Amino acid sequence: MTNNKKVLITGASRGIGQASALKLLNKGYQVIGTATSNSGVDLLTKEGIIGLKLDLNSNKSLDEFARRIKKDFSDILILINNAGITKDNLVLRMSNKEWIDIINIHLNGVFKISKITLKFMLKARWGRIINITSTSASTGNQGQSNYASAKAGIEAFSKSLASEVGSRSITVNSIAPGFINTDMTAKITEEKRRGILKQIPLSRFGNPDEVAELVEFLVSDEASYITGQTIHLNGGLFI
Repeated sequence: MTNNKKVLITGASRGIGQASALKLLNKGYQVIGTATSNSGVDLLTKEGIIGLKLDLNSNKSLDEFARRIKKDFSDILILINNAGITKDNLVLRMSNKEWIDIINIHLNGVFKISKITLKFMLKARWGRIINITSTSASTGNQGQSNYASAKAGIEAFSKSLASEVGSRSITVNSIAPGFINTDMTAKITEEKRRGILKQIPLSRFGNPDEVAELVEFLVSDEASYITGQTIHLNGGLFI
């Protein structure tokens, strides 16, 4: 199958973003991926992905990125908002910076990147936006009030945007992964990992490729009647 549509994936140099970028690239999509470092951009380029540098916590970086996209990639029709980090802490110990940085990178970042690319989709009267959220948006998680709040906000944003742009054949959905084998979950101690596995009916962490499979489906024509939804992919952790 070949597909010449252009896809923008933020945070594409590792984890879920990388798996999704490679999956869509192999299906014939033209993939543009962002990374926060030059080494990340180089990694994307070596894979045949158009790598662009972007720091969602920097207004200067966002402004430069917006200019580049409007100049060179104004035919992007698919957006995967995936970029994210964690800065965990208990509420009483959480600094204002730890709160603001997570809100900026996740929630504000999704708003800004979506706004940039929506104009292209509206003109084409077709588009797909997929926002990667988290099971913690529904369950909460100790030490992650900033992260869970941002992800819950993204899900509410997705539903609102879906209702605004549906008449132009643009769908907006969220994917809420549970524990996936990525750099982020690699930091979990073995003891905590064993405790988490006891809560997951399938008794394992998911893999980035399993999320990428869902991404591929949601951007396809077969998913054209699915919008405003949050699809959970967590092995039964949250039912």
